[in-house]
Order: sequence, then structure tokens, then C-alpha cells
Amino acid sequence: AVRLAESVGGSIQTGGSLRLFCAASGYTGTFGCMGWFCEASAKESEGVAIIDCDGIDWYADSVKGRFNISKDNAKNTLYLEMNSLKFEDTAMYSCAADSNWYTLRAGNAHYWGQGTQVTVSS
Repeated sequence: AVRLAESVGGSIQTGGSLRLFCAASGYTGTFGCMGWFCEASAKESEGVAIIDCDGIDWYADSVKGRFNISKDNAKNTLYLEMNSLKFEDTAMYSCAADSNWYTLRAGNAHYWGQGTQVTVSS
């Protein structure tokens, strides 16, 4: 079975940096698109960053210039470099994968990780 496993998040001070990764297994080939979503307390899940098989990326306005998404196709691993973290970045971050960019962008990806908590505090 396909499995997406995120690295452990953590508690970070504002202005700090954190790198998340998501390892995919049980899948032959390369996922078309992979991305990161976040769900803050009392809020709906929303897209953070997405990258397609050609390396073309998309970012939510709130993280542009601060976060960077990348993936290693050979390892089927997705990364999210989070810099200049803000309190409002506090959320459960989940990776997702789908063959269709639009399906993934809409939050309806076929595959999801369990999520990892990132807490930003002063």
C-alpha cells in the first residue's frame, strides 16, 4: 500500500527555520504532483505549497518568499524548507500526492500522510 510519512515537526521560535520531509513508499514510479497542506486550530485545511513532476511549484501567498518546496524523485521524498517562521504558521502539516495537479490543489489528493505538528512561539 502507498504510504506517505512525514518527518517529526516541532516547536520553533518565531523567525526560526524548520525542514520537513515526506517519504513516499509502496508506489512504483513517481507521483505526478506532491504538496504540503496545513490545518491550524479551528481552521480548514489549506494548501501551502505544491510541486509537479516537472518541478514547477506553487505557493500560498502567506508563505511566498519564506517557504521552499522541493522533491527528490529518485527517493520519492518531498521537502518543505520553512524559514522566517511566524506564529500564524503554527499548524498540522500534511503531505499529499496525486497524479493530477488540480485534484491535489483542491485538497482532494488520493494519498495523504498522517500529519506533523509545527508550533511557532515567541
